[in-house]
Amino acid sequence: MIVIYNSLTQQKEEFKPIDAGRVRIYVCGITTYDYCHLGHARMLVAFDVVVRYLRARGLEVTYVRNITDIDDKILARATENNELFSDLTARFIDAMHEDETALSILPPDLEPRATAHIEQIIAMTETLIARDFAYRADNGDVYFAVTRFPDYGKLSKKKLDELLEGARIAVGELKRDPRDFVLWKSSPDDGVGWDSPWGYGRPGWHIECSAMSTCALGDNFDIHGGGTDLLFPHHENEIAQSEAATGTKFVNVWMHNGPLRIDDEKMSKSLGNFFTVREVLKSYDAEVVRHLLIASHYRSPINYSPQSLQQSASALERFYIALQDLDLSGAKSLTNSRFEKAFFSAMDDDFNTPEAFSVLFEMAKEINKLKAEDADSANQVGALLVKLGGYLGILQQHPAEFLRSAVSVDIDAAEIEQLIGAREQARADKDWHKADQIRDQLTAMKVVVADGADGSSWRIER
Repeated sequence: MIVIYNSLTQQKEEFKPIDAGRVRIYVCGITTYDYCHLGHARMLVAFDVVVRYLRARGLEVTYVRNITDIDDKILARATENNELFSDLTARFIDAMHEDETALSILPPDLEPRATAHIEQIIAMTETLIARDFAYRADNGDVYFAVTRFPDYGKLSKKKLDELLEGARIAVGELKRDPRDFVLWKSSPDDGVGWDSPWGYGRPGWHIECSAMSTCALGDNFDIHGGGTDLLFPHHENEIAQSEAATGTKFVNVWMHNGPLRIDDEKMSKSLGNFFTVREVLKSYDAEVVRHLLIASHYRSPINYSPQSLQQSASALERFYIALQDLDLSGAKSLTNSRFEKAFFSAMDDDFNTPEAFSVLFEMAKEINKLKAEDADSANQVGALLVKLGGYLGILQQHPAEFLRSAVSVDIDAAEIEQLIGAREQARADKDWHKADQIRDQLTAMKVVVADGADGSSWRIER
């Protein structure tokens, strides 16, 4: 039985798909006006693990993650760059896909774009106006009337009266109530926009996700996800406009991943601690970064620092050292073992990756013990470790590939192998002084040598 923490009810609940054996999930994606930063990566990896695990449990998952390709920030950046907004978004969509591939993030089944759903956005807005949940202002903007939706605030637990305190109507806005939010924005004739019943304009952000999600998954679907920063107002507004338009419950389970902090501070360009994925991957192995992003529970904050990255590197090193020298080519993965049961038990409990990793570490310890006692059993446990690691999107490299590579170290494998061969010959000749000199040379190159009955193996010190 899988239980998931539902942000709507603020408690864990047994997950019961609307259609037995099938899961429909929508996650708010990226606004593509810049490169993906680590906060984006945290969300992308968190829900990648959720989808991987649901599929591992035999569920048929339809995963939809949208792309916001029309937005104030996009238009501002395009103007700043003196380029078409569509060229800007195309470039950063490609960059996003490259970052996702680097971090072993599986592509969603559907990746709708807001600009491809203008017709559906207009239709939903028309429905909201016809049902008296929205109104057109004199300047051509269309607003959702928050007070017309009695359940407004049920996700964020905010009260309408509280929202009124301090609320202001900005210059140029013609909304009736400062709490109302925009569904359609009028655009100047020479600006970016589309024709609509209310004049030339473009959609508001919130209505884009309602139109895209219901178009892809229906009026009521299983899971909606995103970062905690989207819970209010974005997800609250999605519920209001979707349920007002369809007359039915929008989403059964709301999931929100925790924030990412840099050295215990909020990531911010003004603080000088803002990092894009591709900047980080110049210094750290992609699997190390992925491990950091999933080692903590998805609802917990993550602290990104050199120390936490080193901890992730050391953790993966332990796994790959255990897998090193195993023969997994013909090994049959253990079925219904205590390790697999413990792993599933952890992940069934709201995708508890910290507890799941404790099981994987126990398996690595067992492998190291079995290597000297029972090679076949060690291979079997190793095959299961790789299989379970795959559900988290890790441990899919050959051990030597991980252990003998490091982004921050320039490696010449041929030179290292030559030095190790010379050292082994020196040891065979009992020339201990020369053997120690070569070992010191390797240590200076950040190469760790492990001597064994079958010869010496090596890895890079991280």
